[in-house]
Amino acid sequence: MVNEIKKLKKIRIHREGTTTLILGFAVIALILPLLWNFFETKIPFWSFLSVFGIVYAILLNFFRCPTRYFDGETEKIVVAPADGKIVVIEEVEENTYFHDRRIMVSIFMSLFNVHANWFPVDGKVKFVKHKDGNFHKAWLPKASEENEHADIMLTTPDGVDILCRQIAGAMARRIVTYAKPGEDCFIDEHLGFIKLGSRVDVFLPLGTEVCVKMGQLTTGDQTVIARLK
Repeated sequence: MVNEIKKLKKIRIHREGTTTLILGFAVIALILPLLWNFFETKIPFWSFLSVFGIVYAILLNFFRCPTRYFDGETEKIVVAPADGKIVVIEEVEENTYFHDRRIMVSIFMSLFNVHANWFPVDGKVKFVKHKDGNFHKAWLPKASEENEHADIMLTTPDGVDILCRQIAGAMARRIVTYAKPGEDCFIDEHLGFIKLGSRVDVFLPLGTEVCVKMGQLTTGDQTVIARLK
């Protein structure tokens, strides 16, 4: 019982969801009764309320912001920056910053995942760049380059550059990045937040040991996705 209470205390609502949840509650509390009275229907009011309640519960789940701490040494460790599913593990030609081949590991976040993003490594934020673009479905390969995205370059204490890319999807239209150039960053800290379904890519040096497989589910700040050389 004590452990369950501790778990509940570690789960809170992300600040990015405050306005959305307040407006959602206002719709249910004020507009729903008006709609039910306006339209002639034999459907019970409680059925209407249940449907809207389920939608609101999904929103609450989406904006959950669990407090997490990585249990173990973080040196040379790369953790999942997001909850979701591994949809890409492949070598790619990265010609924007590195101009060489990199290992790209991509995590797709569905509507039902926590959408807070964590720093994948300890180190320093080298730069943050935002690029406007399209809104293809986030799991498509072309989404990494063509969709609107934010690039965060991180440098580990060993001098290894790791690129973390927050990608907007077909539904996700707002990327929030908390990382600031020149600041120290640590695993367990929030990198940002993406609203609705979206994706996060991590670009790693060749020779990095990948510790996940295609289709594997990840937990942000908990799942080790790679070990650096």
